[in-house]
Amino acid sequence: MVDFKLEVVVLPVADVDRAKDFYAGIGFRVDVDFSGPGGFRVVHLTPPGSTASLIIGSGVTDAAPGSERGVHLVVDDVVAAREELLAHGVEVSEVFHDAGGVFHHAGTLDRLAGPHPERQSYGSFASFTDPDGNTFVLQEVTTRRPGRIGHVVYRTTADLEQALRDAEAAHGEYEGELGHRDEEWPAWYAAHMARAAGLGV
Repeated sequence: MVDFKLEVVVLPVADVDRAKDFYAGIGFRVDVDFSGPGGFRVVHLTPPGSTASLIIGSGVTDAAPGSERGVHLVVDDVVAAREELLAHGVEVSEVFHDAGGVFHHAGTLDRLAGPHPERQSYGSFASFTDPDGNTFVLQEVTTRRPGRIGHVVYRTTADLEQALRDAEAAHGEYEGELGHRDEEWPAWYAAHMARAAGLGV
């Protein structure tokens, strides 16, 4: 089957420069800022660690500015992510969880204060808006469901280096148990690093 990869969400904004400054200010990478004839403009931004990006601009959507309500940003620690946004001057809701669903209800219906009691993966949230009112939800994911993703993305070369060092240390213990050199060490490293990243392999 052909891969269908969600890579871009187009957000409606009224003031492109204001929106660009907001997203850049919270750490989104500015990949492209292209201006064309007739006031057409495309600004491509990527959140830290994400394989999907946002596009804002002029003439890129006819949706009303601020009308987007469903963009979710997955984070390892929703409390830390909230604190980071607050440090950048962003107004963020308190962390919350749903009263019983596997996903939060619309608006504030059945919303309970604080993270999920067991800190269940996928179960803790916080929300914020951009200057136009487009609403984002932070969702804490600590353990991926098996088969949910098939790739690992490291935010920085330092993160990748640390993952390799951790794998090396663990593999050294594994080879000690084997009593000889593991000829299939690349496969062992790959599986170990995938498990450490939360993949169900």
